Amino acid sequence: MISFKKCKIAASVASLILMASSAFAGPTWTFGPEDEGLMKLEYKGQFQLDYRDTGSGADSDDSTMDFNFRRNRIALMGAYKGLGIYFQTEYNEDSNIGAFNVTDGADGNFRVIDAQIRYKFNDAVQVRMGKYKYNFSRENLEACEAPLTLDRSVMIRAPFVETRDKGITLWGNLFNDVFQYRLDAMNGRSDAVSAPDSNFRYGARAHVTFLDGETGYGYKGTYMGKKKVITLGAAYQVENDIAYADCANKEDEVDYKAWTVDLFAEYPVEGVGTFTFSTAYMEYDLDDAYLGADPDTGVIGVNGEKNGGYTKVAYMLPNMPLQFFVRAENWSFAQMDGVYDQEVDWYGGGVNYYVRGQNLKFTVEYSTVDFDEETSTAEDFDSLTAQLQVIF
Repeated sequence: MISFKKCKIAASVASLILMASSAFAGPTWTFGPEDEGLMKLEYKGQFQLDYRDTGSGADSDDSTMDFNFRRNRIALMGAYKGLGIYFQTEYNEDSNIGAFNVTDGADGNFRVIDAQIRYKFNDAVQVRMGKYKYNFSRENLEACEAPLTLDRSVMIRAPFVETRDKGITLWGNLFNDVFQYRLDAMNGRSDAVSAPDSNFRYGARAHVTFLDGETGYGYKGTYMGKKKVITLGAAYQVENDIAYADCANKEDEVDYKAWTVDLFAEYPVEGVGTFTFSTAYMEYDLDDAYLGADPDTGVIGVNGEKNGGYTKVAYMLPNMPLQFFVRAENWSFAQMDGVYDQEVDWYGGGVNYYVRGQNLKFTVEYSTVDFDEETSTAEDFDSLTAQLQVIF
């Protein structure tokens, strides 16, 4: 039976659609002797209505509802004769519904999430430096405003960093854009006082892409039937002396190593629709530091030692901008909330409706999360999210 709260969600979803206004491209300025340089300003917002069937009430087993911005960003881009910049800020609200738990939220904060300098010598040799997305998992490299499902997995993040890092990358496309390489030297763990040593995190990623191909630094979760793509990718990361397995005595230094493989395919069939398939597997190794006498907190939990992956499948109608998607994830965490070898299954499904492509899009997703062993802080839950995305 549909609950009263879910009926209220449906009414709020309808209100979001009615409030949606036209989205336009951001303002662009040209400069230089022949207007060969350009600057562009862009706003990107994702406004959400979240429902979680747990988290509220005296025993935290009542449902919770929350309006919130998932992303609220302003970006400045510039390019002139091979030289480029990208600067992006974000304001985070005090969301109550988190990845796994419902909390009282934290104070909002304003931060810089991207600050890059780019230089392109040619298609085969390009350089990027500053703060930006490190080269590892495909899904982290997919544009936040062009995912296939509602959002990227909350379980793919590498240890001791967020979705971005600071450093330098050499990358390019070879063999008529069939092969792409990326080589990173990044900060990795930056709190040197808590680590055994201060070392860079080195990474390498490569892919082979067929048909229409993917030649940019970032990927997309879907091209909405505008491209035919098959891309097979792989990556590796390493950082030495990243943490202690025994922090109390500052002993038993461990290294970080990680690898991933991924496959993305999207194929539009005229008169039938567009089919999308995306899958990946990742393994994050911290030398079994979680078994130490006093392990660093960064080697355990959702961003600690783990392995797992996801599979996403979607279908978009041929004559209507409506896309149906499903997602399945399975992860094994070395230690999570006091449980060793914790298994987590995350399943979801929903729809994207593209009013003006990605510039004005409406998404609804339902998901369910199952823990192999429940605890007081890790309980099974279901979620329903409605999101309106606007890009100006």
